[in-house]
Amino acid sequence: MELHSLLMFAAAYLAVVVLPGPSVGALVARVLSRGTLGAPSFIAGIAAGAIVWLNVAALGLAALAAVFAPVLVAVRYAGAAYLLYLAWKLWHAPPRPFEGAAAMPENAARLFWTGLAINLGNPKAVAFFLALLPTVVDLAGLTPLGLAELSAVIALVVAIVFGGYALAADRARRLFRSARSLKAINRGSSVVMAGAAVMIAGR
Repeated sequence: MELHSLLMFAAAYLAVVVLPGPSVGALVARVLSRGTLGAPSFIAGIAAGAIVWLNVAALGLAALAAVFAPVLVAVRYAGAAYLLYLAWKLWHAPPRPFEGAAAMPENAARLFWTGLAINLGNPKAVAFFLALLPTVVDLAGLTPLGLAELSAVIALVVAIVFGGYALAADRARRLFRSARSLKAINRGSSVVMAGAAVMIAGR
């Protein structure tokens, strides 16, 4: 695929991804309360969901996605339910120093599937790709290599944007050390994560 087409696609996708949404809120809330351990798995799930929607749009399967709308609704609610579970755990979690929290074991697979469910539960994503792709890509001449290049762009943009949010949240977390401030962070993060779950479920 031509470089200028990839750059146009990357710029348009970046402009959308950089805007804070429920997935960003969920990531930031989690990093504030537990550190960055496990964040890459969540981010990878978000990227995987976007790549799935890209392929659905590029292969002309939007109508098929509409047929499976009930499944997508179930996926969205599953992702929102898990975020609510995490919010409940954060609310009741004892305050731990940053170093101790960062060493806690994480279920990487569960975090990946949560990120994936959040993105797959958002059918507006396929509408975005359906609107964007014809303006920057010759869909009739799109090759598997071109689709792979677009997927790589998505993965890179998601990694940069969400990684930036995670690092900023991690840096902010390090400013708070007292048990009282850590408890406030946990509960504030719990509220943000629960709000993200409600927004996802209400789409």
